[in-house]
Parts: sequence; structure tokens; C-alpha cells
Amino acid sequence: MARRGPWTVNSKAKVFENPYIELHTYDGIRPDGAPGIYGVMSPKSYAILILPLFADGTTMLVGQHRFPLDNYSWEIPEGGSSKSDPPLDGAKRELQEETGLTAQHWREILQAETSNSVTDEQAFGFLAWGLEEGVQELEGTEVIECKRLPFMAALEMAVAGEIRDLPSVAMILKAHYMAQTGQLDTGLTQAMLQGG
Repeated sequence: MARRGPWTVNSKAKVFENPYIELHTYDGIRPDGAPGIYGVMSPKSYAILILPLFADGTTMLVGQHRFPLDNYSWEIPEGGSSKSDPPLDGAKRELQEETGLTAQHWREILQAETSNSVTDEQAFGFLAWGLEEGVQELEGTEVIECKRLPFMAALEMAVAGEIRDLPSVAMILKAHYMAQTGQLDTGLTQAMLQGG
């Protein structure tokens, strides 16, 4: 038996695995003393989030169909990165693959737990600026549309619920807060807040 917070864990079993995730069940004693079971989905990679910022105050969103909810989603560039690599390496790769963009400057602004009641996934979010355009290198599972728009328009989409992907909303709100509180480069801040 082992403790996991207020739970007592008697056993752990892997019930599913594919190249991307593992699903484990924990059998034990709940905090109220009754027998219980808990399921945890464990991605094999970190979640990587990138908010690209152009010098004119615009950003780039990506649109794609998301299989689990069978819907179309506007998001910031995102992806997975091996836990054996630094998250920044994954961010550089994902930005280039999904948008064709490369960046001269990077700053980590967010570490988050994406849905900590059901998964142990960890997310790392980066701002990218000093951007140069290139060619997308999409994976076979991806069909991605890119949309460049003013940062403030992306903020409005996030607040209005037109962007429903929570990591994207968190990154956009964090960047807006940092711009308003003087935590970003002055020129970049002015461009972002003036609407691109």
C-alpha cells in the first residue's frame, strides 16, 4: 500500500497504451474510507504551446478539426514534445511545423496542468517573436489552416468563447496581462495593444 495524498493505493494497473498515451487505474481506499478506483490518462509527451507575435502586433492562429469532440477549433500553435527534450526545443519544432514560422526570440511565460482531475499532462507555453515566414511541415494526421490577425482580435475571440481550447485562452490572457503590466518589450507591447 502507498499514499497518494488522502488516497491509499493498493495497486496500479496499465489498462491501455498506444504511441501517445497510457491509461492507468489505481485501486485503493478513498479519502472517506470507502473502496475506490481512480483512472489517470498519461500522455507520453509534454504539451507545448506557442503564441507567435509579429512586430506589427498581429499573431497567428491555427484552425483544425479535433477528433475527440468532432469539432473545428481555432487555437494557438500547439503540439507534443518528448519529455526527454527541453520544452523549448519542442516549441521551436512545433511552431515551424504548424505555421512555417521561425523566431529569433523566445520566452517561457506559462507552466500549467491541462486537466488535473483526469490527466497528469504538463504544459509549457512560450511567446515567440522576431518571426520569419517559411513553409509548413505538417504531419500526416494534420490538416491545418493558418490565420494571421491582430492580437487584440485573438483576445476578443478568447473572451467571447470563439477560441475554446483552454491552453490557448490561458496563453492569450497571460500575454495580454504581461503587456498591460509592463512585463514585455515596450515596442512589442505597444503593437499588441494598439491592435496590429
